[in-house]
Amino acid sequence: MTGKTGMSRRTDPAGHPLWDDAAAAAFTPLAGEVEADVCVVGLGGSGLSCVREARLLGARVVGLDAGRVGCGAAGRNGGFLLAGVAPFYHDAVARYGREPARALYALTLAELDRIQRETPEGVTRQGSLRIAESPEELADCAEQYQALRDDGFEVEPYEGPEGRGLLFPGDGTFQPLARCRALAAAAEGEGARLFEASAATRIETGLVTTAHGAVRCRHVIVAVDGGMEHLLPELVGRVRSARLQMLATAPTREIDVPRPVYARWGYDYWQQRPDGSIAMGGARDRAGEGEWTTVATPTDTVQDALESRLRTMLGVCAPVTHRWAAIVGFTDDGLPVGEEVRPGVWGIGGYSGTGNVIGALLGRGLAHKLLTGDDAIIRAFDAARPGAATL
Repeated sequence: MTGKTGMSRRTDPAGHPLWDDAAAAAFTPLAGEVEADVCVVGLGGSGLSCVREARLLGARVVGLDAGRVGCGAAGRNGGFLLAGVAPFYHDAVARYGREPARALYALTLAELDRIQRETPEGVTRQGSLRIAESPEELADCAEQYQALRDDGFEVEPYEGPEGRGLLFPGDGTFQPLARCRALAAAAEGEGARLFEASAATRIETGLVTTAHGAVRCRHVIVAVDGGMEHLLPELVGRVRSARLQMLATAPTREIDVPRPVYARWGYDYWQQRPDGSIAMGGARDRAGEGEWTTVATPTDTVQDALESRLRTMLGVCAPVTHRWAAIVGFTDDGLPVGEEVRPGVWGIGGYSGTGNVIGALLGRGLAHKLLTGDDAIIRAFDAARPGAATL
């Protein structure tokens, strides 16, 4: 099928993300057997953060990826850097309790600062907007505003060209694939061993096997968001994979979007890149159950909904140059997985569409827990889970 722009959606079924704008250094596939203290499966944002932190703590680290660095959701998302977990802050307070919700929000704000320091190229902290598109959503924004202010976090009422809602000054945007590549290069320079095109065919205590090699190690960390329940069957029923879709336009100055925007209860989101291109995602609810899948192929239903918003609500006529999809993991409670699923094998993922900051935080936190015994970050997430003792 050819869309309104004349760009065939079938030419590149996997979809080419806007972010893949430069050739990356290639890492060789694993061949033979190697030994390590830590083996990290999955070289996206969370996996690479874990690799680097473990290496900086003195561990021998091997990282594996089934494809290339950042080839999953870490390099194919909307490029938003948002504080907090998946539920809006007032919903998190109601669901997890005030102190656990406040602790997690504070940790993610600090992680945003760390991400900016660690990979400043391509990171912009211009704030973000939540725009309400109904009276009910505007009332919900008022509840979110009050909960954040009550707990001492920055938030401002907003009214402007995008509409009415809230401004979160600490949020921002980044180039997600560029960050993954920068983290991988830094990790290799610090002594980590990274291997691409090395899918884990078997994961067991002390051993990860690939088609042409194996890693013997003390700790295995599976840092895979989308499809996590297939690599770790223990998580079936707790993590469910979904497809998130995006499109991007050629550079344009038809509109000026100085901050990333998420609207319609967070189902739709967009930002304008420094060159003027618009990156837009969402509309997952428009396709119903069909988006619960591990097939990362853009679909007409969602792409038509995204393009309709682009044309009719934003008023952008620039041609669509990219259409792509990513697979991410969702959990029922909105909290990510970060636990030992079998002896010596840990899983982190299930970020419910908000993994850029939370994933980096969990990756570092797990490295500290396993290598130094400092479980402060992991404990903060555990404290929010049902049945946890009130802090």
